[in-house]
Amino acid sequence: MNAVRTVLGDVPPERLGVCDAHDHLFLSSPALPGQELHKVSAARAELAAFRARGGGSVVQWTPYGMGRRAADLPALSRESGVHVVAATGLHQRAQYADAVIDELRGRLAEVFVAELTEGIGTSGVRAGLIKVAGGFHALDAHARWTMTAAAEAHRATGAPVSVHLEHGTGALDVLDLLCGELAVPPHRVILGHLNRSPDFAGHRQAAEAGCYLAFDGPSRAHHATDWRMPDAVRALAEAGFGDRLLLGGDTTTDAGRSVNGGPGMPYLLRRVAPRLALAVGEELVARILTENPGRAFAVEWG
Repeated sequence: MNAVRTVLGDVPPERLGVCDAHDHLFLSSPALPGQELHKVSAARAELAAFRARGGGSVVQWTPYGMGRRAADLPALSRESGVHVVAATGLHQRAQYADAVIDELRGRLAEVFVAELTEGIGTSGVRAGLIKVAGGFHALDAHARWTMTAAAEAHRATGAPVSVHLEHGTGALDVLDLLCGELAVPPHRVILGHLNRSPDFAGHRQAAEAGCYLAFDGPSRAHHATDWRMPDAVRALAEAGFGDRLLLGGDTTTDAGRSVNGGPGMPYLLRRVAPRLALAVGEELVARILTENPGRAFAVEWG
């Protein structure tokens, strides 16, 4: 039995509607000092703007210890009419103080499972995916630790595993570890930020492995996102992998919100989807935004 675990409960995959497959309503990162996403009012406005463009669901990839504000998510989802999926998991080592990592030693998988099955903190909001991260063209000890815990949590809960690829690199190393050594089924793995490295051969190899490929982060400065993404998606579609593709916005700073003059969540539907439709057709874009996320983010059990 499959369902997508939203902050308001489990819903059938076909009820997601148009999905922003990777974004952030709330985020606090030491890499982005002074640019935190922490305002409830701004998150509310962003969801409303996304909904006005036809958006139906948002998958928030903000993991443990990075300002998820899980307790605020149900009301925002209810008020906006947009399904929201929350994440457990752990980002790169640089995102955390030593005390946080020390406190998680020996129980990381246990924390992930608890947040997936019981709730995040005292919020009662259950996470719907496990987010981890690789490094630049490599996997360090921290990445291997977090991915090992993610694999354990996946086996215990059936939740999908999403992966931040640093600058879009290291996809095959991630798959060797997660799907090879740790035996996570490839269709339960979502690789993020492939737009940042326009390596068409690497994209093809990752797709052949059976995972989902997310092109997320439109109009991010110094990334090869906007101008190469349609070509990358077309190449994958022509090779028969249209059912493995996802699109997301990945808003990470307050200035990047549409309500503050940035592209924000609506940009995905306002500019990215129409431009992509010119390359691969409206029918495929519709499937990438609706059908594919329903499969990718479903929790499998039973």
